[in-house]
Order: sequence, then structure tokens, then C-alpha cells
Amino acid sequence: MLDKNKVKLGIAPIAWTNDDMPDLGAENTFEQCVSEMALAGYTGSEVGNKYPKDPKILHKYLDIRGIKICNQWFSSFLLTKPYEEVETEFIEQCKFLTAMGAKIIGISEQSHSIQGTEKSVFDEKYVMNDDEWNRLCDGLSKLSEKSLEYGITTTFHHHMGTVVQTEAEIDRLMANTADTFNLLYDTGHLAYCGEDYISVLKKHIKRIKHIHLKDIRPEVVKKVKNEKLSFLQGVRIGTFTVPGDGVVDFETVFEILAKNDYEGYILVEAEQDPSIANPFEYAVKAREFIREKAGI
Repeated sequence: MLDKNKVKLGIAPIAWTNDDMPDLGAENTFEQCVSEMALAGYTGSEVGNKYPKDPKILHKYLDIRGIKICNQWFSSFLLTKPYEEVETEFIEQCKFLTAMGAKIIGISEQSHSIQGTEKSVFDEKYVMNDDEWNRLCDGLSKLSEKSLEYGITTTFHHHMGTVVQTEAEIDRLMANTADTFNLLYDTGHLAYCGEDYISVLKKHIKRIKHIHLKDIRPEVVKKVKNEKLSFLQGVRIGTFTVPGDGVVDFETVFEILAKNDYEGYILVEAEQDPSIANPFEYAVKAREFIREKAGI
């Protein structure tokens, strides 16, 4: 069982309103989202597209609900933009997170990403050459050192359709970045692309500083693969679901985290069509599963 004094539980707003496809959950308000998060028993949240941009206003809404911001996605373009431009944007987000009392930022390299396109997520992923690998690892190392100046730890979100998706790509990334650079471990994205998510967890546990708990529906993944669908098309038809509603072996995941004394947030993140998968219902389902299997 996980140590409830060291591990905190959060949930992502993407189940209520989807950042990449705003029509999914357009009817759900920010206040409904954070109220239902609190009602379902969560104390942490990431930042959604409907969240107030002013830290003072956001604090007002979250504090009375007992919710804290624990992380925010940052799209980096280290392969396609000058490093200085990326760093400037990165620093601004670090400042916002510091104002919110957050300790983590989650980078996803979006150069050449197909996650937001109509391309087949299984067949058209971009593969970096050696020079691009060097530029990416060097840039991420610099950003991770810069974030510490603001009290923020940098983590990297491996993601379907991006340049870092597979176990081998994660291994290469971690082997060639500074010790200040860490991993955001996502069970669902690794299971989706058929990678060994338990192997990745065991190898990189000491540098995993934030976790996304996401399950998959294998029959939908098979459909996405066979019909050459895009990542977003897969989301619409239900590729992802909450922990305990799919096939990911979360009991082993929790066991490894407990044995290695993991400390930080674990966060339910399962983007679905909220008109089909009611966000509050699924948030409660995930909360009950985690309480039973992880003891928090």
C-alpha cells in the first residue's frame, strides 16, 4: 500500500473539458469541474483550458474546495524553435506554477507531433535522427536546471504521436539528460503503444516525479490500429478510461511505487467524451479503485 502521508491524489480536468477538442465537454463549466473533483475525493488538479489565468482568482476557486494545482502541461518545440524562445515561454509558465504553489511542470516535445492531426497514430509517428536527439536532450537538460530557480521540478510526458513514445525512446532520453531532468510516467500511453509499462517504471523509478494513472480499452486500441485512426479519433471512441476500467495492471504499479517509497502526486488522467463517460461518475469509480488497491 502507498503511504498516504507521502502520496497525494489528483485528477486532470481533461475528463470534463478536452483541451485538444474543445467540443468535448463544451457544456461543462470550470466551477462544475473543480467542484466535482473535490466531491469525488481528490485534492490535486492539473490546469485546464477553462481555468482562470490569474493566480489570485484561481486560488480563490480552488482553496475553498481544498484543491491544489500539482502540474501543468508545457508544449516545447526544441527541434523547431530557437532554444531562447522556448525558454522564455517556459519561464513564464514556471512563474505561474510557483504562484500556484505547484512543484512540477510537465514538458511534452511537440515538434513533429501528430497527436493533434488526422494522421494514423500507429503508422505516421516521426522518428528523430541523432542530431535531433542531441538538441532535444541538451535543451531539456537546460530547461530542467532553469526550472529549479523557481522551485519547480521538470518532468517529461512521453505521449502517443510524439517524438518520445516508446520504451527505447524513453530510455535514450533519460540516459542523455541531466540528473535534474525527470520523468512523468503515464501508464496509459505506454500500454496504448504496446510497450512494457512495468519495465519502464522499474528502470526509471528514481527519476519519476509525477504519475498519470490511465487505463486503456484494448478493443478500441485494436480498432485504432486496424483502421489507421488518429490519436484524437481514438479518444473520441474511447481508447482511454480510468484506472480499474481497463486492462492495465495497477496492482503491480502500486506495489513497485510502494517498495520504492514514491513521494508526490499520482493523478487520474483519462480523456473521454464526457457525453458518453460522465466525468463525475468515472472520477468516483477511479477514486474507489485507488482507495481499494493503493490504500490512499
